[in-house]
Amino acid sequence: MDRKWISANRLSKEYEIGVKEFVEFAVKNAKDPNRVVCPCLKCCFGKRVREDELEGHLVCNGIDQSYTCWIRHGEKKKGNINFENSSTYASTDFDTDTYEPDRVDEIAKAVEEDLRDCPKMFESLLSDAEKELYNGCTKFTRLSAILKLYNLKASNGWSDKSFTELLTLIKDMLPDDNELPSRTYEAKRILCSIGMSYERIHACPNDCILFRNEYELLKACPKCNVSRYKKKESTPAKVVWYFPIIPRFRRMYRSEEDSKHLTWHADERIRDGMFRHPADSPQWAKIDHEYPEFGIESRNLRLALSTDGMNPHGLQSISHSTWPVILVIYNLPPWLCMKLGGVIFDKEE
Repeated sequence: MDRKWISANRLSKEYEIGVKEFVEFAVKNAKDPNRVVCPCLKCCFGKRVREDELEGHLVCNGIDQSYTCWIRHGEKKKGNINFENSSTYASTDFDTDTYEPDRVDEIAKAVEEDLRDCPKMFESLLSDAEKELYNGCTKFTRLSAILKLYNLKASNGWSDKSFTELLTLIKDMLPDDNELPSRTYEAKRILCSIGMSYERIHACPNDCILFRNEYELLKACPKCNVSRYKKKESTPAKVVWYFPIIPRFRRMYRSEEDSKHLTWHADERIRDGMFRHPADSPQWAKIDHEYPEFGIESRNLRLALSTDGMNPHGLQSISHSTWPVILVIYNLPPWLCMKLGGVIFDKEE
């Protein structure tokens, strides 16, 4: 099927006929014709629509011109179509009806160097990556099953208690010889071996210092003289939960799929004068202009610092004291670094 219409003018007859052919193909291969993934420039594969809505979206908003192999709509990669420009769509997580490859072998390869000093932990990781979920299971290993389930937990905001109940239920449903853990605590211990660990750093109650490096052995803050602990010395007054970022960055570069995503903003972003991604903003161009040595390398990470729950003066009626500080990587495609449901603006507006 000819795909030249994708780059044709939306008002042309060629584009109109091409849209009708695509809609017919997508509906024919969809499990539910009323819930077809929309590849228009506004939905960006993040929304499911009806047949009539799909055609309207493609006519009004246009289609992503890099989507030349319709793998999100039932087309097989092994065809004669050139799908190099659309390979990143295979790894998006919007379609929860099917599972993509679990990439466990790739994860194991990425963490091997970090675990050279911990051979027992690495052996445990390989064992979990090769161990069948239950005797005769070909779709999941112990590690891949935990990764899939924990990803659902994180995506949907499940509590540890509800996740434990789910694990217990699924373990009872599976054959008696299954290897699925029955508690959240056990699942977390397994995932720690692939780098999902954290550090707990004691902090001054008045936020003066962190008790690390030269302050690690002190029992009181050297600036305000406030005790490091509560009534019992075993209980710190304030704790920072730190997720080390350098190992995570390193593993992203080691992963073939993730490293491609890190240059998406330079290689595959559509440049048509619309705001769809932070790379379309004048601030991005300003940084490239002021720091040309940094901007010329598309693999350099563009990070945004985000926080929530900040209450420096105690004026808000907040019942908890959690203050998350998050780094967002803006090199990534919008479906990995931005929230769905955003609005596309013309730069002239």
